[in-house]
Amino acid sequence: MRIATTLTGIAASLLLASTAHANETLDVDMHKVSVDGVEESIGTISLEQTDDGLLLTPSLSDLEPGVYGFHVHQNASCEPAENDDGEMTAAQAAGGHYDPEETGTHQGPYGDGHLGDLPVLTVNDDGEANLPVLAPRLSMENMPGRALMIHEGGDTYSDEPHLGGGGGRMACGVVES
Repeated sequence: MRIATTLTGIAASLLLASTAHANETLDVDMHKVSVDGVEESIGTISLEQTDDGLLLTPSLSDLEPGVYGFHVHQNASCEPAENDDGEMTAAQAAGGHYDPEETGTHQGPYGDGHLGDLPVLTVNDDGEANLPVLAPRLSMENMPGRALMIHEGGDTYSDEPHLGGGGGRMACGVVES
């Protein structure tokens, strides 16, 4: 009887631990970026593992209303760096879109391209972004050592114009491990 009670207790603890881990969230501090560096905070984006992929819930403010390209970038940095043309670029140290399979193509969150392609980020008329997006091909395991990036323009989820037309980098956050 004592062994059964102990085993039941262990099983219950493991179940609770796995449930807590599955619902674990990680908040990423997001900042405006420029060629001068990382600037003021605009809020956070919470990451949460779900059965359907990675849920990203923004709590951002002080943005212009509209729809913006949103991606996971390769490196855990939001610092400026030189681009391929030798020009200083905001958050360039984050590298390119997270693409561990080296597909070299931008096909959106449901395609077979960059794993870092996320659904667009929508900013309401009050300058706030709070609409969650789901990245079905990503998991929490992919995120440590990466950066979340918000681009100045929308996203067509294609390679033309260049990377879907997202434009320059306007906000960034480092995902801590």
